[in-house]
Amino acid sequence: MAVFSPAKLSLLLLFLVMTVSLSKAALDAHYYDQTCPQAEKIIQDTVRNASMFDTKVPARILRMFFHDCFIRGCDASVLLDSTPRNQAEKDGPPNVSLRAFYVIDDAKTKLESACPKTVSCADIITIAARDVVTMSGGPFWNVLKGRKDGRISKASETISLPAPTFNVSTLVQSFANRGLGAKDLVALSGGHSLGFSHCSSFEARLRNFSSVHDVDTSMDPVFAETLRKKCPKPNTDRNAGQFLDSTASTFDNNYYKQVLARKGVFGSDQVLYSDYRTRWIVESFANDQTLFFREFAASMVKLGNVGVIENGEVRLNCRVVN
Repeated sequence: MAVFSPAKLSLLLLFLVMTVSLSKAALDAHYYDQTCPQAEKIIQDTVRNASMFDTKVPARILRMFFHDCFIRGCDASVLLDSTPRNQAEKDGPPNVSLRAFYVIDDAKTKLESACPKTVSCADIITIAARDVVTMSGGPFWNVLKGRKDGRISKASETISLPAPTFNVSTLVQSFANRGLGAKDLVALSGGHSLGFSHCSSFEARLRNFSSVHDVDTSMDPVFAETLRKKCPKPNTDRNAGQFLDSTASTFDNNYYKQVLARKGVFGSDQVLYSDYRTRWIVESFANDQTLFFREFAASMVKLGNVGVIENGEVRLNCRVVN
C-alpha cells in the first residue's frame, strides 16, 4: 500500500475534489454562450409563436419533458420515430397522446441554420419546458445545458412512467429510482397546473370504483358528478375530458388548492393529500405560491440532470439518429 506524505495527501484530496466538481459541472448554464449565443432566444421565440396559434402547446411541451426524462433520462429519446425494426417510446401506450413534436422540429431546424451541429435535441426540450412554464406565469430558472442525444428508444420501457392510478408509495419509489425525493414528487406534480386529461385516465374513479363504493370517496361528490357528466357511459367523444387545474392556461398553485378541496382529477393527484409523507408539502404549496415556484424550479433542474449522456450525439434531425 502506498504511503503519502501529508503534503502529497492534501494534493491528492484536492485533485479528487476537483474531479468530483468537474464531473458535476458537465452541464453548464453558459454552455452555448460561445458556440450558439442565440440558442435560447431561438427556442423561446419558436415556442411562443407556436403557443399563440395553439394554446395546448405549453402543457404538451412540459409533459413531453417529463416523459423524456423519466425513461432513459433527459436524452431526447422520446423524439425518435419508430422504425420497421423498433417501436420507439413515442409509440408506447402512455405516449401515444403526446403532441407538439413539430414545435421541437421547428426549433431544431432554425438552430441548425444558425449553429449547425451544435445544440442537442435534449437541450431543446429542456429549455422549451422552462419557457412554457415562464410564459404561462410560472417561475424562471437558468437551464443547465450540454446534454447529448441518445440513440436508443424503446416503447416497452414506457411502462416505467408514473401512472395516474399510482399510490404514494409507488410514486415515491418511482421518483427515488431517479434520484428524486418526496418534495420533488409533490413539486413536479404541480406541472399539472397546465394540462388536460382524457376521460380514460380517471374514469375508473367515477364508476364501479370498488365493491363498496361506486365513486372514489376521496373525491368531492359534486366534482365527481361533474366529471361523470363530462365522461358518460357509453362515451362516443374521444376528446372528452377535464382540465387538471381550473386555471389551466396559467401556471400557479391552484392545483394544490384543488387537491385540498378533494378535486384532484387523477388518483395520483389526490393521494398526495392522503399520505403523511406528502400531505404537509401539498398544504405548504397551496398556502405559498412563491415557495411552490422556488421548489418547482429546483426540482426541474434536478429532473433535468437525470441520466445525462456525455458521450451521445447532437442529432441533425431530432426524429432520427445520425
